[in-house]
Amino acid sequence: MILIKEFEFDAAHNLIHYHGKCEKLHGHTYKMVVKLEGQPDDEGMVYDFVELKKLVKEKIIDKFDHAYLNDIIPQPTAENIAVYVWDALVDVVKRDNCRLYEVEIWETKTSGIIYRG
Repeated sequence: MILIKEFEFDAAHNLIHYHGKCEKLHGHTYKMVVKLEGQPDDEGMVYDFVELKKLVKEKIIDKFDHAYLNDIIPQPTAENIAVYVWDALVDVVKRDNCRLYEVEIWETKTSGIIYRG
């Protein structure tokens, strides 16, 4: 089974190693999707949605929401944000019955990245 939880955060960034429109300071309302792969535990759940929400809020959302992402990630492309999120969550969500499967980062409704570690 694949468990899916979506999140949103607003943040600013500029891509200093990119030559084009996005090297200027700008912002996005990002959509982040965290997916866990596993089997239901004794309570019938792959992972408690409430617990996952709290964990992701603490590890990611509280740091990223209304932040200047360059202060956290040197070149905050969607790709590098996805790697950061993966690294922050991979060990803390792992259980005997499940593991982190995939992270999606969407900068716009039509532009995003999927990372599977």
